[in-house]
Amino acid sequence: MVIDFYSILPLTCAIFVASFGLFILVKDLRSRMNQLLFGFSMSMFFWMFGTFMMFATRGDLAASVFWDRFVYAGVVFMPPFMHHFSLLFTKKIGKQKFLLFLNYFLAFVFLFASRTEYFVDGLYYYSWGVHTQARILHHLFLAWFFWGTGLFFVNMMNFYRKSADALAKLQTKYVFVAFGCVIFVGGSAYLFAYGIDTKFPFSYVSGLVFPIMLFYTVSRHHLLNTKVITTEVLVGLTEFLLVMQIFFSKSAFDIFVRVVFSLIVALIGVLLIQSVRREIKRREEVASLAFSLEKANIRLKELDQQKTEFLSIASHQLRTPLTVLKGYVELVMDGAYGKPTAGIRKVMGDIDTSNEHLVKLIDEFLDISRIEQGRAKYNFVGADMVKIVGGIVNELQEKAKAKKLRLTWDPDGVKEKICVDEEKIRHVIFNFVDNAIKYSDKGAIQVLLERDDGGLTVRVRDSGIGFGKIDEASFFQKFYRGENVKAKNVTGTGLGLYVCRKFIEAHGGRIWAASQGLGAGSEFGFWVPNKRKPEAPGLNPQNVNVSCGVGR
Repeated sequence: MVIDFYSILPLTCAIFVASFGLFILVKDLRSRMNQLLFGFSMSMFFWMFGTFMMFATRGDLAASVFWDRFVYAGVVFMPPFMHHFSLLFTKKIGKQKFLLFLNYFLAFVFLFASRTEYFVDGLYYYSWGVHTQARILHHLFLAWFFWGTGLFFVNMMNFYRKSADALAKLQTKYVFVAFGCVIFVGGSAYLFAYGIDTKFPFSYVSGLVFPIMLFYTVSRHHLLNTKVITTEVLVGLTEFLLVMQIFFSKSAFDIFVRVVFSLIVALIGVLLIQSVRREIKRREEVASLAFSLEKANIRLKELDQQKTEFLSIASHQLRTPLTVLKGYVELVMDGAYGKPTAGIRKVMGDIDTSNEHLVKLIDEFLDISRIEQGRAKYNFVGADMVKIVGGIVNELQEKAKAKKLRLTWDPDGVKEKICVDEEKIRHVIFNFVDNAIKYSDKGAIQVLLERDDGGLTVRVRDSGIGFGKIDEASFFQKFYRGENVKAKNVTGTGLGLYVCRKFIEAHGGRIWAASQGLGAGSEFGFWVPNKRKPEAPGLNPQNVNVSCGVGR
């Protein structure tokens, strides 16, 4: 046998690809992709090991021909294995069934053909090795070989162009290069079969590049999901080197020490691998939960948007008949259909009260939908707060007297105008005072205006039912109603204070609710700045008009 550098090179490649193939297979014996990579690695092993033996027996014609035919026993299966792998990788295994069947069928045809002298025969000695000479069937084999492997490259290129997944595209690049090196660099070995000397054994370098490139893709870019592979390989190599040292021991004591040390390192390695696996599992679980939460959050946003759109449409549709109803009630009360009796007036009054309540409720829904869709319009003007508060107090004075409540207010010398949306601010103050009357049975309600250097504060204090700390933190949330008020007002929706909060935030202000506890009364208030804040939340610049000359 002739053993030199040129024969050692393919032997080294054979060991590399066989080790890689076995390692991939044992990671998941049931994975079809792992099985195909193992099969392809074994095809390369046949090629490399057969070449080593052909070089080693180059002085024996019969032996060299035998080992070259041994090479083709593996090489003929490269095209179908590559084609099959590309279909699994690109998730198109249901397509190209006929072509895949044809590839496997022709592989077996050429497997049997390679045993005959019509495939290869005789030897060609070149500058650094030997190869059998191609015959007529080899020409057909070569045409099929590049056609069959070409299907792999076509499928991978199409997948790369169409894929939107960055990781999948990166994996495709490395897989393409690894297999491309085998076919286009390693394939140069066919030149020897046609009497062409390449002067250098670069064709066998592919036997090193292929496993290294795929190992990098597996370990770094998660091909085949073998995420713990790097740790296992490092532990395995370390243990291998330690075991090899045992054979170079010079005494029984050295053997004992090295065996014990190897066992300790092996135990630590096993614990390390288990720890890495647990960590990877935890990360995958966290990633899975994060993905599920993200999907749920997207779905909730979609449902919230649909709900808002429904409220907007439904509110608009309901408001029209209520407006018509109010008109007819006024016509009846004015005697348009004859002089109403006292009984009819009472009934019409009840209808009008209920109608007003429904209109107010629908207006709240409309406000919600406009706010959440960014359609709420704001018209900032120089508003007279004394006039606004005075008007509200006068409007609700009769309602307060009906419950024997004293409704007072103190402007505290406020005279300057402030840049606000007059309608929105009036809505907030009216809501505060109306709620104070609604949830107070005795005592007084006081409205205060306080001016400071930065803005203006409005406070509405009452001696009503009060509330606890939990309610204080939640009053301004959507659909929230305090536990102590549900029995007092069963018709409330929990939207009024939420709308108030949004209106004040759009002014760049603050809103609050405070109480000393149940039965101790409460204070609802807000502060708005002197100058409008363009960056305030909830403001759509297209829906904002400023004509107060303050804080533009």
